[in-house]
Amino acid sequence: MSVPRSLPAVFSTAALALVLAACGGGGTGAPAGGGGATAPTSGAAIPTVQKDAALAALVPKEIAADGKLSFGTDASYAPNEFTDTDGTTIVGMDVDLSKAIGQKLGLESTFENAAFDGIIPGIAAKKYEIAVSSFTVNEERTQTVTMISYYSAGTSLAVKKGNPEKISADDLCGKNVGVQKGTVQVDDIAARSKKCTDSGKPAINSTELQAQTDVTLALASGRVVAMLADSPVAAYAVKTTNGQLELLGAPYDTAPYGFVIAKGQADYAKAVQGAITALIGDGTYKAILDKWGVADGAVTTSDVKG
Repeated sequence: MSVPRSLPAVFSTAALALVLAACGGGGTGAPAGGGGATAPTSGAAIPTVQKDAALAALVPKEIAADGKLSFGTDASYAPNEFTDTDGTTIVGMDVDLSKAIGQKLGLESTFENAAFDGIIPGIAAKKYEIAVSSFTVNEERTQTVTMISYYSAGTSLAVKKGNPEKISADDLCGKNVGVQKGTVQVDDIAARSKKCTDSGKPAINSTELQAQTDVTLALASGRVVAMLADSPVAAYAVKTTNGQLELLGAPYDTAPYGFVIAKGQADYAKAVQGAITALIGDGTYKAILDKWGVADGAVTTSDVKG
């Protein structure tokens, strides 16, 4: 995650910490200065997860040999994955779920912070054993990797509190809109902008930044007048920016998130899918989502794509 160069005067030190927590999935991989994580929504305990020997047996031996399951992630997308107040510990909904999956498979989950747009290529190159970073399951990604779904999220539009620029969710033509590099929102903006120019209106001025942290700060400071981000991330940004932002309209283009593994590992995919299914069934999944206040995106089944 890159640290912003400057911050508007309206932010106090406490507010800065909160804003830095409200990040997206695509940063540099470096931890934010001082961490800046905020507390989970709920303090409810997560149930103890027991190993499932049958599922554990499906994990490839070369992965299970060291007793660890190494995840690639971009820890800049609160509340899904982000760095805690120590600036190094990676926490979040995806992290808790990943740890529970590891426990179900009899493995210790470890996390490597990385740039968002380098994680899937890293999976294909066997740099990571598995990845979790709020990856939307889509055809482009499943052409190169296998994805196992576990959550449902849409895209949300956020603006400054009170919508002083009178932004319309249905017409962003000619507006400065922030999105995170490498996310599905980049394609969304491109499609919206084409509709603008096709109808004789000015194109959308898309500002692509490396980390969602920077996109949120760009909106709060007035560099852009709106931002697009995954629905749980945009909602969390609103909660943690001290009244600076608000959501405009309802989420749209809902699609599943997926864990990512390399292709050609059918049993491994079944193991991860089976672990997710077991966690949904025993209540662990719900407890994790409730902890982070993201239960609106809960799913009842997990699918394998690619």
